[in-house]
Amino acid sequence: MLLVFTQKITPRIPYVFKHICTRILGIEVTFTSVIEEFIAHAGPKLSYGKQPMGNEFFVQSHGLLTQQGIESIDIVVKDWEETKCFFATSERSMIPFDIFSAAFYLLTRYEEYLPHVKDEFGRYPASESLGLKNNFLTQPIIDVWAYKFKSLLLDSFEELNFPKKKMTIHNLVLIQEPYAFKQKGFFRSMVGYGSDLIQLKFLRLFKRTNVILKVSKDPFEIYEWLIETTKKSTAKLTAFFLLGEATRFEESINTRREQFKLLIKHIGDYKQVGLIFSQQALQEYDLLKFEKQRIEEITNRDLQGSINTNFLVDLPNIYRNLVELEVGHDHTMVYQNTPGFRAGTCTPFLFYDLDFEIKTPLIIHPVALTAESLFPLKDAERRVLLDRMLHDVTSVNGTFSMIFKNTDFSLKLKNRVWRTLLSSTLHQND
Repeated sequence: MLLVFTQKITPRIPYVFKHICTRILGIEVTFTSVIEEFIAHAGPKLSYGKQPMGNEFFVQSHGLLTQQGIESIDIVVKDWEETKCFFATSERSMIPFDIFSAAFYLLTRYEEYLPHVKDEFGRYPASESLGLKNNFLTQPIIDVWAYKFKSLLLDSFEELNFPKKKMTIHNLVLIQEPYAFKQKGFFRSMVGYGSDLIQLKFLRLFKRTNVILKVSKDPFEIYEWLIETTKKSTAKLTAFFLLGEATRFEESINTRREQFKLLIKHIGDYKQVGLIFSQQALQEYDLLKFEKQRIEEITNRDLQGSINTNFLVDLPNIYRNLVELEVGHDHTMVYQNTPGFRAGTCTPFLFYDLDFEIKTPLIIHPVALTAESLFPLKDAERRVLLDRMLHDVTSVNGTFSMIFKNTDFSLKLKNRVWRTLLSSTLHQND
C-alpha cells in the first residue's frame, strides 16, 4: 500500500492516483491530509503538493487537481527520455513533471471540453489533439509514465510489491451490415438490383442473384470463420451489432427478422456481444434506452459493452446517458481515421464528469486503432506501426484493442490482409 499526503483531497486526486497506482501498477493507494498521520506511517509514502515537507518522496503539483471547472491551459510539451511530458516541475520533485495532472488532463479528455471545431459528424478531430500535435498519440503515454514512476518508487521503497501483469488482446468487430444480399427484404433487394443495373455492376448483380437463390454464400457471412479463428486463442473478442437505423440505406436491414436474432444469439454462445448505438439514438435518450432493451431481450443478458455509430464521443452528454442507463462498458474512445490512444492510456479507466466533478461507474475501454485507419498505409508502413504499438502496450502490460468490421473479412483478395492481421494479433496473447 502507498500512502499519499496532500493538503486537500479533491475528487480529482484519488481518481487519477488510483488509475496510475491501482489500475495500471496494481498497488493500493490511500490518502491523508493529516501531517501527523503521514509522518507516523512507516510504509511507502509520498507527498503531493507545492512544497516538500522534508526529504520525503515528493511529487510537485501543477495545481490542476485542486481546481474545479474547466479553463484554457497553456501546455508546453517537452522530451523525457524516450517519451514526452508536460506540466513541468522544479528540481525538488522526484519526477520532472506532474504526472498526475498530466494524466488527468488526458484521461478526462479535458481538451475536448474546450472550444474546438468539430468535424462533419460532430466529433472532436484528431488533428486538434495534444497527442497528435506533439507526436505521442500512438504511445500509451500514461502507462509509460506509470512504469517510470514504478521504478522510482522501487528505488525508494524496496518493500513495495507490484503484482505481475500480462498484456491483453481484446479485438472488436462491428457488424453494421451483417449481410451483403441476404435478409434485405423484397423492397431493399429490388433497390439493390436497380442500383447494380444503373451502375452496370453485372458481376455484383450475378452474385446478388446467386445468394438470394441460395446457390452461393453471402460474402459478408464470415461468422463461422470468426468463431473458429477466435476459439484457437485466449484473446478476447466482442462482436457489436447495430439494431437501429443504419446511416446508409445499403447497410440497412430488418433487424426484427428471426434469422438476424439467431445470428446474434449464435455468436453470443461463443463470444461477448455488444451494441452499436445508432446515430438517432445518440440524440434521443428514449431511443437509446429502447435499443439497449432490445439487445438484452435478444441475448437474455444485461448489456455489458457498447460503441457509438461513427465513433461519436460528445462529452459529456452521451456518457452521462450511458451512466443513467447503467451501461457498464464503452468502447468508443478512438479516432476513426487516426491510429493512437485518444485518452493517452491502454488501460481501461472510469469516466470522470468534469462538469459535475464526479467519478462515474462507466468504464471506458481505450482502443488503439481501427482497421479503417490503416487503409491509406502501405503494407510495410502498416506493419511497422502495428509492431511499435503492440510493443509499447506489451512493455506496460496493457490492453491492445483494434476495431474491425465484418465486411473487412469478406473473401476478396484485398481482404486477406485483415484476416491475417486479426489472426496474428489474437495470438499475441498466447
